[in-house]
Amino acid sequence: MYKYVIKRLVMMIPVIIGVSMIVFFLMYITPGDPATIILGDTATDADITLLREQLGLNKPFIERYFSYMVGLFTRGDLGTSYTTGRSVTSEIIARFPTTFCLAVVSMIIATVIAIPAGIISATKQYSIFDHIATGISLIGVSMPNFWQGLMLILVFSVGLGLLPASGFNGPAYWILPALTIGTSTAAIIMRMTRSSMLEVIRQDYIRTARAKGVSENKVIIRHALKNALIPIITTVGMQFGGMLGGAVLTESIFSIPGIGKLLLDAIKMRNFPLVQGGVLFIAIVYSFVNLVIDIVYAYVDPRIKSQYKKGKKKAKGEVLNAAEG
Repeated sequence: MYKYVIKRLVMMIPVIIGVSMIVFFLMYITPGDPATIILGDTATDADITLLREQLGLNKPFIERYFSYMVGLFTRGDLGTSYTTGRSVTSEIIARFPTTFCLAVVSMIIATVIAIPAGIISATKQYSIFDHIATGISLIGVSMPNFWQGLMLILVFSVGLGLLPASGFNGPAYWILPALTIGTSTAAIIMRMTRSSMLEVIRQDYIRTARAKGVSENKVIIRHALKNALIPIITTVGMQFGGMLGGAVLTESIFSIPGIGKLLLDAIKMRNFPLVQGGVLFIAIVYSFVNLVIDIVYAYVDPRIKSQYKKGKKKAKGEVLNAAEG
């Protein structure tokens, strides 16, 4: 297993290089001069030229990119923010806990709603509950997060005055943004849970377990759900990785100082180092989430775990054969 983990970590290097190249090129061709935006319209040409030179914006694209990558791989340096003068790494680390907290709360809401609803819908296919749950999930998938967030603010903050409309200073501030993200995510997970469970409960071993007199709850939980978990875990992991990347619209609507809002503000200000560093950070986090998902597979599904053991035994056998030869 550890060899597989090391292999996946090494595979992140070309991912980082590819993402950095794409983002660097897109920021390079994006209209707008960071020096002009930072200094304002009243700045003189001499001031703009001087700032461009200080920021290294007057250098060719290849030279800027090579210098950036050398700093990244040798010192772990993601650059310096144009607007604050702080390192990009410190800016991201300062915002990440907020995004992480929002992602965890949203995912708890999503899984608590989605997985039981998906199981019940699958076991009671075409029932009234199944039709209602499927319809609600379709609405949840189709409804834009920014519209849902605004509606929640109008109802619970402006209309009823029960919850704060912006900020992230305590549990009361988490409810509306977590509901905004969690409900749409729950719709996706619920549909995947229902689909996966429907495929599993039609298998022969489920009918055999029922024929042996095993209780329905044990059949569903121990046999059906356990074998349907792989696609569910994949969906949960991918959604959680996306949340860790920052829910840009939700964080902007609720004025949450997270990764998403940080990147949106950086794009507006043409803060190239912050955008590049933020996107690279998201790519790395997403890769780590994928790695964790693959490791969880081995503990959930014995067949995957046996493949790792077979690979290990095969490698030992090849070593012994080579020694005997």
